[in-house]
Amino acid sequence: MRLTASVRKFLERERVVRVATVGRDGVPQVVPVCHMMKDGKIYFAADTQSKKVKNLRAHPQAAVEADLYSEDWPHLAGAVVTGPATLIDRGPHFRQLRSLLYQNYPQYAADSALKQGEVVMVEVIPSRLVSWGLD
Repeated sequence: MRLTASVRKFLERERVVRVATVGRDGVPQVVPVCHMMKDGKIYFAADTQSKKVKNLRAHPQAAVEADLYSEDWPHLAGAVVTGPATLIDRGPHFRQLRSLLYQNYPQYAADSALKQGEVVMVEVIPSRLVSWGLD
């Protein structure tokens, strides 16, 4: 599925999203991540030994959520995108995505270098969307 233009712009603008995964034990996990959008897909980096990567190896599906809260509830806005997740651990695609993530978050390169073999790039392909206050 294609994200609506308003949802895509919203996700591109947000600096942090929350990612939900489910492990072998069926227990959900939600964590904040720095992400980026490319060709309608959502990408983020994760340590190969992290719980979210272990969860994605067991169940390669993820939910990505971002929202804006307001005390004036008619101004609430947000989106939840769900879809299959692919782990990209090396090669030219990994390096290209890492370079784009470094452009979006310059502190990554200096403070948390994303090394092949230690980190994977996670690709989430949108298959379902729920949004509010964006259209």
